[in-house]
Amino acid sequence: MVTKQFKGSSLDEADLRRADSLAREIFSDVANKWALLIIEMLGERTLRFSALRDEVEGISHKMLTQNLRMLEHNGLVERTVHPTVPPRVEYTLTEPGRALRATVDAMCAWTHQYLGHIETARHRFDG
Repeated sequence: MVTKQFKGSSLDEADLRRADSLAREIFSDVANKWALLIIEMLGERTLRFSALRDEVEGISHKMLTQNLRMLEHNGLVERTVHPTVPPRVEYTLTEPGRALRATVDAMCAWTHQYLGHIETARHRFDG
C-alpha cells in the first residue's frame, strides 16, 4: 500500500474516475476479499488477532496483518493493545467501519440471492 500526496480540490479527491484520487485509493484498499471478510467477521464485536484469523478461513498470518494495518490506517478498524504479558491485542470496527459493514452485508445478501444464477452461468460458460 502506497499513500500518495494528493493535490487538488476535495472534489478531485472524491472522484473515482481520477487515477490519482484519494477515493480510488481507499476504494482499492477496502474492495478486496480479505478486507471485506475482516469487516464482516468483526461486525459489532471485538476480536483478538487469533480469533479473527480463525473466523476468516484461509487467510494467512501475513495477509491478516497487512489488511488489519490497512484498515486501521484508513480509520475503519481500531487496534487496542492491553498491557499484559504477553500483550493482548484486540480489533474492533470504528463508526466508519460499521457504516461500511452495511454495504458489505448487502454484498453478502446479493451473493446469497444470486449464487444459483451465477453457478448456472458459469456452467454454461465453461461448457
